[in-house]
Amino acid sequence: MDLSSYQGIIFDMDGTLVDSMPAHINAWQQTCADFELPFERDWFYAMGGSPTINTAVALLKKYDIDADPQLLVTSKLRYFDEIKHKGDIIPATFSLLQQQKALHKPIAIGTGCYRHHALEILSTSGILPLVDVVVTANDVQRHKPFPDTFLEAARLLGVPVSHCVVFEDTELGCQAAHAASMDCYLVRDGIISEFRAFKR
Repeated sequence: MDLSSYQGIIFDMDGTLVDSMPAHINAWQQTCADFELPFERDWFYAMGGSPTINTAVALLKKYDIDADPQLLVTSKLRYFDEIKHKGDIIPATFSLLQQQKALHKPIAIGTGCYRHHALEILSTSGILPLVDVVVTANDVQRHKPFPDTFLEAARLLGVPVSHCVVFEDTELGCQAAHAASMDCYLVRDGIISEFRAFKR
């Protein structure tokens, strides 16, 4: 893979660099059971990259349920906090990150995860010292599929958006990358499987 034309490399975290989606899904499954809500695993995977509050709001809207989404958020985060090991690194993307770091490329994380969870996962996995910038759900007003996460990452890296490339594992994330006018590589099942160019 030739990334020499890019000045900045931006990685999503959950499902892209760290196999932490099962931990998120498990926490949501327990929350749905507690609140007697339907649980559709594929739907929750498709919501990957979306902050917990956005997923909670979407879940209630999906089933036309009038309830306080913050109750779901509190439950999900409590279950997620209880999971000690939240996921292993994904070898393909982690190797690429190490390679680009060796080339002195500016590297950012752009995640829909809340900051304290993102820093915990990045620290325990050994990724944090290798990145220059971490943008989380706490750092932007609008989340994926809006471009704000990746635009903020590019701004903090000091790299024009046209010279950044994103690695993502969800359609939501790819939409956000293209909304930010960035090319995107799609990661599926731990494999960098598809290049999606932004049509300029």
